[in-house]
Amino acid sequence: MRLLFRVGAWPRRLYIFRMTGRGQSIVIIGFMGTGKSSTGKALARKTGLPRLDTDEIVSSGFGLEVMEVFARFGEEKFRDAESEALGRLSKAGPAIIVTGGGIVLRPENVKMLRELGRVVSLEADEETLFRRISQRATRPLLQTEDPRATLVELLRARAPLYREAADVRVDTSRLTHEEVADAVLKSIEKL
Repeated sequence: MRLLFRVGAWPRRLYIFRMTGRGQSIVIIGFMGTGKSSTGKALARKTGLPRLDTDEIVSSGFGLEVMEVFARFGEEKFRDAESEALGRLSKAGPAIIVTGGGIVLRPENVKMLRELGRVVSLEADEETLFRRISQRATRPLLQTEDPRATLVELLRARAPLYREAADVRVDTSRLTHEEVADAVLKSIEKL
C-alpha cells in the first residue's frame, strides 16, 4: 500500500509495507560504484523520506573520513562501528538508508537490514564498476597493487551476499540516478 501526496511539482510517496516484522524504510545495499549514495539522494527527494548513510554516521562518529578510519583503526574496527550505527537506525523511523558496500559481510547486519524495511541491491557490470570506482581515489579496499583484481575478488565474494539479502535488485549500469530511483520505487510497489 502507498500514500501519494504532492509537494511542489513532484508527487512524493510514503510507502507503508504490509509485511509484519519489517520496518518502513528503503534500504540500499550494493558494491562500491553502483550508485548507492546518489540513488539514495534521489529517493529521498522523490519520497520525502530522510536519507541516512551508514558511512556518514561512522565517519561522523570518528571525526574522520572512511578511508582514514580504515587506515588508522583497520577494517574490523570500521565494521564494528558500522554494525553499531545500523543498530541505532532501528529507532529512526521510515527513511532511505544507504549502506556501505561491506555491510552484508556480517549476518547480524543482514538481519537488521531486513528488519528496517525493503532491501534493494544496486548492481552493475564489472566494467562499469571499475570505470566508476577508478574516478575516485577514496576507496580504502582498492588501495592495492592491482585494484582491478581486488575489485573482481571482492565482487565475487560479495555478489551472492547482496542477492541473498535483497528484496529487489536493480542494475544501474546504463541508468541515471533518477532512473534507478524510479526503478526502485516501481519494484517496491510490486512487492
